[in-house]
Amino acid sequence: MNRKCFQRWLPSVSQVKSQPKLQWLGTWLHEPQLWHYSRRTLAGGTAVGLFSAFIPIPIQFILAAVLAVMLRVNLPLSITLVWISNPLTMGPIFYFTYQVGMVLLGWSSDQVTLTNFWLPLWLGSLVIAVISAVLSYGLVSILWRLQVQRRRQK
Repeated sequence: MNRKCFQRWLPSVSQVKSQPKLQWLGTWLHEPQLWHYSRRTLAGGTAVGLFSAFIPIPIQFILAAVLAVMLRVNLPLSITLVWISNPLTMGPIFYFTYQVGMVLLGWSSDQVTLTNFWLPLWLGSLVIAVISAVLSYGLVSILWRLQVQRRRQK
């Protein structure tokens, strides 16, 4: 995981700070950790972004922004990764999380009504969100450390 690779792919500080929907965060956007490219901030930003991507709410990037500010992880990465669940992938992703919730609850499709449809969707979404956040944090941390070790050996 190369720092310059992340800097090249992610939006700039000025692009994120100029987002009208994030202006309510005010001075919190000036926290240096939100823009820093380190193992902890990038691994945390990845985890926050993927966690938020699997939560079935509108405007998921607001959740990602709030969590990134609260946890002081990389804000641009968090917001960018939310777009994994975009209009093309949202249907399959949330159908999968719904099925995971059905399995975890032990329900069959004939037990689901319009009033309890959200329970398996939310349960499956939360489980997949937590798993993806934990795995991505670990993977980015491991890849970062391997990159550092490789540079030291050179």
